[in-house]
Amino acid sequence: MCKIINSKKILFFTFVIITFSVNSFSSPIPKAPNPNVSSYVLMDYDSGMIIASKEPSLILPPASITKIMTSYIAFTEIENKTLSINEDVLVSKKAWQTGGSKMFIEVGKKVKVSDLLHGIITSSGNDASVAIAEHISGDEETFAIYMNQIAQNLGMNDTNYANSTGLPDDDLYTSAKDIALLSRSLIKDFPKKYKLYSKKEYVYNEIKQYSRNKLLYIDDTVDGIKTGFTKKAGYCLVTSAQRGKRRLISVVMGAKSPEARTNASKSLLEYGFRFYETHKIFKATDIITTARVFNGDKQEVGLVVKEDSYIAIPRRQIKNIKKTFVIDQNLSAPISDDEAVGYVAIKLNDNTLTTIKLYSAETVSEGNLYRRTIDSIIKKF
Repeated sequence: MCKIINSKKILFFTFVIITFSVNSFSSPIPKAPNPNVSSYVLMDYDSGMIIASKEPSLILPPASITKIMTSYIAFTEIENKTLSINEDVLVSKKAWQTGGSKMFIEVGKKVKVSDLLHGIITSSGNDASVAIAEHISGDEETFAIYMNQIAQNLGMNDTNYANSTGLPDDDLYTSAKDIALLSRSLIKDFPKKYKLYSKKEYVYNEIKQYSRNKLLYIDDTVDGIKTGFTKKAGYCLVTSAQRGKRRLISVVMGAKSPEARTNASKSLLEYGFRFYETHKIFKATDIITTARVFNGDKQEVGLVVKEDSYIAIPRRQIKNIKKTFVIDQNLSAPISDDEAVGYVAIKLNDNTLTTIKLYSAETVSEGNLYRRTIDSIIKKF
């Protein structure tokens, strides 16, 4: 009798454990935070997918987060070897006189590009921004044109730059989504130079200045990026953090105080890291699927993605992901190597999360007369 009771107890507890595990596994994730800010975006770095947002395309003044583009252009020039970090920059009267936050450079003095970059990134120096803009482009107005050209190339469709500093100007505006795109490109294109954004302090001219990004001091996983403030823009903060292999980018615009922007950014990062996962879904150069080719010297061609492809999804949902391939059904030779011939839609619960372009893995030349004749008959019927 005792053995029977013990068996029943074991079965009961086993049932409870299994039930609990299933419920835990399938538990829904909570809604994203809703901080009291004008706009925000939380982006997964690897995939570029937006995890959560509030008014992501709302047009707003960017204040000093403008300087992300200023440094992006400086990094571009250094990478292209048209600018050296050891190069001397002569400080103009205009740069010296520029109001707002400063790194305290002096008119008529020469300052190295490396020092100016620290002044722009850590000290948020308006004087340093104007000095580097004038050195690269001759004057700040021409530099603003350069900024807008880069913005267009990056797909920043809601952005217009009017200066290198972020000082108020009716022609200076952006959106949280665009700033997230820029920040992702900054980290991706210049991973070594991006490390400058993790500096908490910098000394120039015997003056020590500290980064205004408070998250650098309270979260070791945060390694950038930039704060901003004007009366019209409110308090803004662009943040990036890496935990393990995952990186997230948050953009908060129009907060009411420095503490509000810090708290909003912190809550967004915690939400993204806790409730979402990043998965590599395709590896570059791997044949993902094949496509029928008409009129070619080959009847089939392999399709690939150009670079490793990732998705950001709610946790424990990878098993529910479905892939739908959309490929040109009348694909005909000649086809060049790397030619886009379709895409794959990544779906979760019948919702399309993202689409990824598919490219021909090889060149397909036009087939002989016999092959073309047979394929023309097949296409008809």
